[in-house]
Parts: sequence; C-alpha cells; structure tokens
Amino acid sequence: MRLRTTPALAGVAALTLLTGCGAADMTKQASPFANAQGAKTVTLSVQSWVGAQANVAVARYLLEHELGYRVDTVQVDEVPAWDALSQGRVDAILEDWGHPEQERRYVQDKKTIAAGGDLGVTGHIGWFVPTYFAKQHPDVTDWKHLDKYADLLRTAESGDKGQLMDGSPSYVTNDKALVENLDLDYKVVFAGSEAAQITQIEQFAKEKKPFLTYWYTPQWLFEKVPMTEVKLPPYKEGCDADPAKVDCAYPVTPLQKYLNADFAKNGGDAAEFLKNFKWTTEDQNQVSLMIAEQKMRPEEAAKKWVDSHGSVWEKWLP
Repeated sequence: MRLRTTPALAGVAALTLLTGCGAADMTKQASPFANAQGAKTVTLSVQSWVGAQANVAVARYLLEHELGYRVDTVQVDEVPAWDALSQGRVDAILEDWGHPEQERRYVQDKKTIAAGGDLGVTGHIGWFVPTYFAKQHPDVTDWKHLDKYADLLRTAESGDKGQLMDGSPSYVTNDKALVENLDLDYKVVFAGSEAAQITQIEQFAKEKKPFLTYWYTPQWLFEKVPMTEVKLPPYKEGCDADPAKVDCAYPVTPLQKYLNADFAKNGGDAAEFLKNFKWTTEDQNQVSLMIAEQKMRPEEAAKKWVDSHGSVWEKWLP
C-alpha cells in the first residue's frame, strides 16, 4: 500500500491481523510449496494492512474450497515482495499501491513478473484530521493553515512541533519530504504499524482530541472515526519523481495485482482465477471490518462474505 506498517501474519494455517509493514528482507522465507512442479498449491504474498489481508482471505478460501488448491501465505513487506515474486518464492501479490521502479525492473526489463490486472479497488493516501476538529476549524483542511494549529497537535513524541502520525517507515510515504519542502512546523512520528496507528486514532477520537495523520482509502476505520482530508498541493504527473523533492499530494492509485511470470503462464486454474479476482471497495471493506473490528478469523470472514456474494465470485472461477 503505499508506505505502511503492521505486524506479521504468516503461515499455512491462518492469517492474523498485523500491525505494520516491517523493513526486513523476507525474500528468504519462501513457501515450501511455491513453484512446486505439478502440485496444486499456490503461495500468496500477504501485506500487513487489513485490506490486503481481506483480499488474500477470500482468494484463499475460494482457491481451497472451489478449486481444490492448497494455499500457503508468506508475509513479505512491499518492496521485498517484488523480489520474492520475481524469484518464484511467492506466486502472487494481490494488492500493490504503485512501485514504478520495481515494475520497470521486473515486468518490463527482466519479464519475471506479469501484470495480473486491476484489483477493482482504488487507493489514495493523504493527510487527515478528525471530522469533529475540521468542523470546529474549517481552514485546517488546507495545508497552508496547518502551522496555525501546530501547537494544538503537539505530542510528547513530536516535542515543540506538531505531530504528523504515520504508520510504518516501510509504507509508501513522502511525509518527511513534504513536511520539509512545504516548510511546515511538524514532525513525522511513526506509530510502527497499522494496528498501532488505529489504536492511537481511536484513543484520540474517544477523548475528542485533535490529530493529524497519514491515512488512506479504502479503510474500514472511516466508518468508526470519520476523518476529513487535508488538501495538499495538487498532484501532477512527475511531481513525486524525486523522493527528496516531493511537494505535492499523493496520487489516486488503481490497485494492481502481479503474478510470477512462470506462474501466470503455467499456473492453470489458480492463475486464471487470480487474474479474474476483482471486487469493489465496499466488498473489501466488508471483509476488513469483520477481521479488524469484529475480530473474526480471516477464514471465517471470508466464508461469511463468500456465502452471501455468489454472484460476484462465481465470475472469477475458470
């Protein structure tokens, strides 16, 4: 997603809700089933945010119960996941938030990774304040007025500056460059994971305290804590080409799937199914909410969604 963070989920048995995207190189943690010759097995990369977990939970459930595959999952951070996919250590990434350098290297040049098509969900990263604070101070939703509220947004972690809360340093984030290049009186403070960031946001909201946070859509938390986006300078093509000079908003990103090139060609029904897998933001949020807020196990949430959305997923089957 993006630049983000959460604790890991891994393993053959189940997905667990993570709290961040760590920076460790996980490419050596290959599934023993990845690229197994002739075996009906699939290995899916799982990113640490709950939307990505929802994708994998539903894809896994259908691959196992409708197509008879054994599905293994490996938790790999965003950039190392591309390396793992290229090497065949995993077969598919179901939600990528845009990594043009990796796409050029592996899809266009090396041709070891193949595009898997749109996920059907459009992602957007931005800066958000709680709606209750935006209603009290409408001008806070323009970045030019943020310094006016820096004192109200100070925390012990940000010292004498306002706090801009991020999730994990491993997420797609331009925030440090934005703060510097827009000359804002703020400090980026990393919560460490999506789960830790959610906990902090919920605590602020419970106490009706103001906060400024890096956040993204789609995300189920908006239903629980309404937030309003702060308008940054408009995004223009190429304005984020140099990470150190970024001074514009994040783009709107149609989220993409990617497959190992050999798997895309020879993966049979599983590869065809994953190429066909495409759902809506509403669908993803339904499953995410069950996992994150209702504390259902991912496979239980997947089954509940599958049982009531046959007209959607039946189109994905080969």
